[in-house]
Amino acid sequence: MELIQETSDLSAYLVADEVIDHDHPVVREVAALLAKGAADSYVYAQAAYEFVRDTIPHSQDAGDLRVTWRASDVLERRTGICHAKAHALAALLRAEDIPTALCYQSLLHDDGSGHAVHGLVAVRFNGAWHRQDCRGNKPGVDAQFSLDGERLAWIPDRESSEVDYPVLYAEPHPAVLRALKEAPDRPSLGRTLPTAL
Repeated sequence: MELIQETSDLSAYLVADEVIDHDHPVVREVAALLAKGAADSYVYAQAAYEFVRDTIPHSQDAGDLRVTWRASDVLERRTGICHAKAHALAALLRAEDIPTALCYQSLLHDDGSGHAVHGLVAVRFNGAWHRQDCRGNKPGVDAQFSLDGERLAWIPDRESSEVDYPVLYAEPHPAVLRALKEAPDRPSLGRTLPTAL
């Protein structure tokens, strides 16, 4: 699949905003800790990915009812669904001047009861975008950081009407962000997240 930048302005994928708030002290502190042991930006990117994937539990997997959406809150509270974790990873990567986009898939729920939009990121290295899924591994899910072929949590099944969206967003999709901001808890969020984009 050919990934498509929402904007041709690469600097848009480095911006700090209300959601990807990489200018926040919490984000800066985590980024600085991760950067200490990183020999270069590739090593840093993998360390940031593994930090978000492995040390911030996916709230559904952990049974955590809290909803986070701002990167600094995800890092501080140590919880979030895939979208929130993608925001945190984007902030950590942008904090070190690594262009990072948000991207999406539409996937069936585990129980087959319908579709939900799933969030991930894409990082830009060597003139190309590489999608990464930091939602967190569990039995049946083995996502890995990779610049040499995708190692995502899921590959959409076209026969089940699952979709890989090719657009690389500089900011969270408005429908996703609205659902995150308005949800009082994770079960409510599960009912209001878009099923498609």
